[in-house]
Amino acid sequence: MPSTRKENLQFGMMMCLGMVIVMTFYNLLMNGSGGPIYIKEIALELLIGFIIALLIEICIVGPCAKKLVFTLPFDKSKKVNIIIAMATAMVIGMVFFMSFYGMAITYFHNGLHGESFVSMYFKIFIKNFIMAYPLQLIIMGPLVRFLFGKFVLKKKSVNVA
Repeated sequence: MPSTRKENLQFGMMMCLGMVIVMTFYNLLMNGSGGPIYIKEIALELLIGFIIALLIEICIVGPCAKKLVFTLPFDKSKKVNIIIAMATAMVIGMVFFMSFYGMAITYFHNGLHGESFVSMYFKIFIKNFIMAYPLQLIIMGPLVRFLFGKFVLKKKSVNVA
C-alpha cells in the first residue's frame, strides 16, 4: 500500500487507468454507440475519462473515502478489512461522480431518447456499480496492488539499500 504522496499518486494513476479502460469499454458495450466508433474517438474518451477520474480520485473521493474508512468502527488490525472498506468507499464515490461523465458520453452518442436526466443517471449508476464493484474487488484491486508492490515498492527498497 502507498505510504507517501508520490506513491499515493502512482497507485491512484495505476488504479484509475485500469478502471477507466475497462469501464469505458463496458459502457460502450452496454449503451451502444448508435453508429461506428473510431479509434481516435475511443482514445480521446479514454484520455478524458482518465484525467477526470484521476482528478476526482485525488481531490474528492480519495480523501473522503480514507477519512470515512478510518472513522468507521471495524477491526482495522486486519489489512483485508481496510482494503475491502476502502475499495467499497472508493467505488461508491467514483461511480457516483463518473456516472455523470458516462451520462454525458451516452448523451453525446445517443441522446436521451425521451428519458429524464435523473432516470438516465440512476440507470447508468446502477449498471456502473454492478460492474465496478466486483471488478475492483476481484480483478483490478489485487492486480494493481501486485504491480504496485512489484514495480514501485520494489524499486523503493532497492534504492534505499
